[in-house]
Amino acid sequence: MAQYAVLIYTKNPADENLTTDDRDAHSRYADELVGSGAMVAAFALHPAATTATSIRSDAVTDGPFIDAKEVVAGFYVIEAPDLDAALEIAGRNPITQQGGGVEVRPVEGGFIVDRAAVDG
Repeated sequence: MAQYAVLIYTKNPADENLTTDDRDAHSRYADELVGSGAMVAAFALHPAATTATSIRSDAVTDGPFIDAKEVVAGFYVIEAPDLDAALEIAGRNPITQQGGGVEVRPVEGGFIVDRAAVDG
């Protein structure tokens, strides 16, 4: 089955305006993806304005890489039979009804390091 990265965009860094009901909707959605077997991994990010450092060529700059109206709040990887199914799954993300959005991109490849095996 193919894997897809879903990038979560929001206008509000760190979801500072999310209500308890909004957060509960995200938890239910994540539980649904885990229960269906679609969820591979998920990560929330700290707000870019306070924690990002950008590196380009030989320059290191505090702050996000770009100045944008929306920020990447997190991302997750799902498994789906095809792009249409991935779009349907990602389209149910509650952020799409809370002023943000998602971007779905096919994963070309990757790996997860087994720290126990590496560290011996």
